Amino acid sequence: MKTRRFGRTGLQISELVFGGGWVGGLLIHQDDEVKRAAIRRAIDGGINWIDTAGDYGQGQSEIALGWLLEELETAERPHVSTKVRLDLTSDESHESQIRRGIETSLHRLRLNKVSLFQLHNPVQPKATDQHVSVDDVIADGGIADLLDGLRREGLTDQIGFTALGDTASCIRVVESGKMDSAQVYYNMLNPTAAMDETIEGLQAQDFCGLMAACRRHDVGIMNIRVFAAGVLATDRRHGREVAITPESADLKAEAQRARAAMEAAGDSGESRAETAIRFSLANADLSCVVVGLAELEHLELALQAAESGPLPAARLSALRDVWSRNFDL
Repeated sequence: MKTRRFGRTGLQISELVFGGGWVGGLLIHQDDEVKRAAIRRAIDGGINWIDTAGDYGQGQSEIALGWLLEELETAERPHVSTKVRLDLTSDESHESQIRRGIETSLHRLRLNKVSLFQLHNPVQPKATDQHVSVDDVIADGGIADLLDGLRREGLTDQIGFTALGDTASCIRVVESGKMDSAQVYYNMLNPTAAMDETIEGLQAQDFCGLMAACRRHDVGIMNIRVFAAGVLATDRRHGREVAITPESADLKAEAQRARAAMEAAGDSGESRAETAIRFSLANADLSCVVVGLAELEHLELALQAAESGPLPAARLSALRDVWSRNFDL
């Protein structure tokens, strides 16, 4: 497993990160022996980072990781990142929710600190529903500064955010210089975060300029949703598809996009999941690719994709053509 530099943190982290989320769900829905085998195989395969969150399975992902990590020798334990999602309908202050969030996560994880603690809410110009406002994040004494306070206390080594919501607002957060990492939506169905200019013809939420901002400010990029909630990996739906961009809410159209993208990328005998991962690995700006897993077989496919390496240039070029045609929809 190759490693990549995690932005200005200077950490070298594995190209693949074990995703402990709800959509993949291995740490939430599988039995203990499968969970144990998956962690063991991931570490043996060179994965040195696990990403989770306090609201994955209402804490079940963190709880599982807590006892799983305790079974490992200290020297082989991976980095762990987790997240807090603020309830904007609550009268409880941001400061109190953030404090409670990390204390609860550390208790479940059975850790004294995590390598990375992240804001999980999407960011908008103004606070709406569960989207935080960009000013609430980057203002003096705001959310980013509250997270930094936890770092000064030694409860986390780094701080970051989930770069979803309004693209310009996310770029402002990056440009504030207050965050070490950003979780960025990027896959074969929506590659816009890596683009410096809008892709003419592509109908998708435009994250154009986001990765460029991360490059300028040396912010580590964690690639999320490499499988587009599983749509890229398989035609079989698992019922845990959660839309995080406007176009991804239409699963039928997403499936059509996925088939067109895979056809354009060409069939080299590998699985669709491997192709999707190799697409992301071709982007040198990414610090890592967070891979959601449902079964042990999915982990083996991910490790094989990392061994095969990035998609070649010819296959990437064919994808650009299908993007410009909006997947022939």
